[in-house]
Amino acid sequence: MTPHQLRSFLAVAELGSVREAANALFVTQPAVSAAVAALERELGVVLLERDGRGVRLSDAGRTLADYAVRIEGLSQETAVAVSASADPEKGTLRRAAVTTAVVPSLLSSFRREHPHVRVELEVANRRRVWEALDRSQVDLAVAGRPPEPGGFEVRATSPHQLVLVSAAASKPAPLDVRALAEQTWLVREPGSGTRLSADELLAELEISPLRLTLGSNGAIRECALVGLGVTLLPRASVERELAEGSLIEWEVEPLPLQRAWHLVVCSGRTLPATAQMFADHVTGLAEWSR
Repeated sequence: MTPHQLRSFLAVAELGSVREAANALFVTQPAVSAAVAALERELGVVLLERDGRGVRLSDAGRTLADYAVRIEGLSQETAVAVSASADPEKGTLRRAAVTTAVVPSLLSSFRREHPHVRVELEVANRRRVWEALDRSQVDLAVAGRPPEPGGFEVRATSPHQLVLVSAAASKPAPLDVRALAEQTWLVREPGSGTRLSADELLAELEISPLRLTLGSNGAIRECALVGLGVTLLPRASVERELAEGSLIEWEVEPLPLQRAWHLVVCSGRTLPATAQMFADHVTGLAEWSR
C-alpha cells in the first residue's frame, strides 16, 4: 500500500465519488480508479460498491478507511516530529480545541516566548477533537474531560465556569425555573461539550424548553445578543459582553456550573519536541495545574 493509493482511496471514501476525488486531488479519474483497484488486488477484497451515481464503502472499505486516516495522521506526525527534533523553535504545533475562550491567551503567551513556531489549530466539537487526537491528526487538545476509556492523558487542568446568559432586555422577573422553561435555549449540536452540559442541566431542572441548535459558540453568542434566547457558554467567552451590559447573567441555582479545561495528549505517545514545549509552557502557567 502506497501513500498515493491510500490518499486516493480516502478521497473517494470521504467524497463518495471517483470524479470528486479526482478533482480534489488534481488528477484524472482513471488515476484514482487505478489506485483503488491496486489496493483491492493487494488486499484481496472489495473496498467500494456502486451506489447510484456514486460509490459507498464496503465493510472492508470502512475498516481500511479508519486505518488509512490513522496512517495519514502518523505520517504527518512523523514529519512534524523529525522537523521539530532538529529545531523545536521553528517546528509546528498541531493542536485542537473545543473552544476559542482560552485559546488566544494560551497562544499569545506561548508565541511571546517562541515567536517562530508555526501553529495549526482546529476548533471543533468534542467528538471531532478526540477523534483528531486519537488519529494523530493533532498532538494536543484543549477540551473538557476526556472520554474513558479512551487512551488519553491529562497533562494540566484549569477551572472555568459555564454561565447562562441572554440579551439584557430579555431577562424576566422573577428569575426561577419556570422562567427558564419559557425561554428558547440556544444550544450546540450533539457531540459538543456545552450541549452535553446544557442537556444535563435541563434534565436536572426537569424542564423541556424550545431549543434552537447552532454550530458554534460564536453563532450562539451572536444570536443571544439579538435576543433569540438564553444560552450556556464559558464565562471567558462572554466576559466583555457581560462587562458592557449587552449580555446579562441568569443567577439561578445550580448556576453557574463549575467545569474545567484539560490539556490532553494520547497516552504512551511521545510528543514532538515543539508540542512538548507547548505542554511545558501551559503547565507552568499559574491558572493551570498538573
